[in-house]
Amino acid sequence: MSMKAVELSRVAAPAKKRHPAAIVSGLVVLLVVACLVSLTLGRYSMPWSELLHMDTTSINVLVTMRLPRIAAAVIIGAALSGAGCAFQGIFKNPMVSPDLLGASSGASFGAALGILLSLGTVGIEVLAFIVGIAAVALTYVLSTAIGKRMGSVLVMVLSGMVVGKVFEALIGAVKFVADPNSQLPEITFWLMGGLSSVNPEQLIWLGVAFLIGTVGLSSLRWRLNVMSMGDEEAAALGVDVKQSRLIIIGFATLLTSASVAIAGMVGWVGLIVPHLARFLVGSDHRVLLPASMLLGASFLLFVDGICRSIYTTEIPLSILTAILGAPLFIYLICKQRKVR
Repeated sequence: MSMKAVELSRVAAPAKKRHPAAIVSGLVVLLVVACLVSLTLGRYSMPWSELLHMDTTSINVLVTMRLPRIAAAVIIGAALSGAGCAFQGIFKNPMVSPDLLGASSGASFGAALGILLSLGTVGIEVLAFIVGIAAVALTYVLSTAIGKRMGSVLVMVLSGMVVGKVFEALIGAVKFVADPNSQLPEITFWLMGGLSSVNPEQLIWLGVAFLIGTVGLSSLRWRLNVMSMGDEEAAALGVDVKQSRLIIIGFATLLTSASVAIAGMVGWVGLIVPHLARFLVGSDHRVLLPASMLLGASFLLFVDGICRSIYTTEIPLSILTAILGAPLFIYLICKQRKVR
């Protein structure tokens, strides 16, 4: 980071509170503990004693099922939370989630279309990823075309809502023409989200997308601080607001689309986790972004552990994230209002 960036970050960053470095360290410990606990959860019970003295069956379960699933939960939870944190920062609105600009809806349509066309697992994921990126690109083109007389942020948000609704309608159309005995149940279950089919091969390109998106957003944390002050203030401090917003949206969309392509629709994570992290460490994105990603990884691990342990058949992720997320979100909103 240049000296100018450092100075701008210091100017824009809100005051620190509650020793954020210690809290982030605690979140790292929490994530490690969550990973260790997740190793023992699932249909095939693996107590701690068995983990220390594993046989061939246990090793096979651990390597081919548990570890890829845990890695996917960590990456996807961190990716959605980081994307949500970035979107909330650039749009200066804590009610914003990663699917604001249509990435989730677009990726879901791509996956549903892939299932309809019987493309196979790889084809479905690739098509979901491409359409998710294309949905946000369409939102940007639409907002640029009609946003001459209105605020660019407002037009982009409204354009994202329109594009998202269009892709939701297209998903409905795909479900309408799908085979009700085979394709329709698969589409429905995929849209509800889950990590049961994750394999080591999927983790490779998911990890690449996550690495690119995370490094990109981390390098722009100081700009998120400046842009959270408002467009005019950021421009006065020498930040190209339009270009910065576009770059941040690109990295956040990459994280969102890659996550949805692997896990399906996983709601609430990108909305509530940045809220909780902000309550813990404050609004300085230099600390808030890594805190959100660490907390999001632990949160999704926790939810996934419940999903595969609480019932004889696995519960879709979106059901549990909504059940846990909605009351937690209401609590955080009420808590923040009391603080103010």
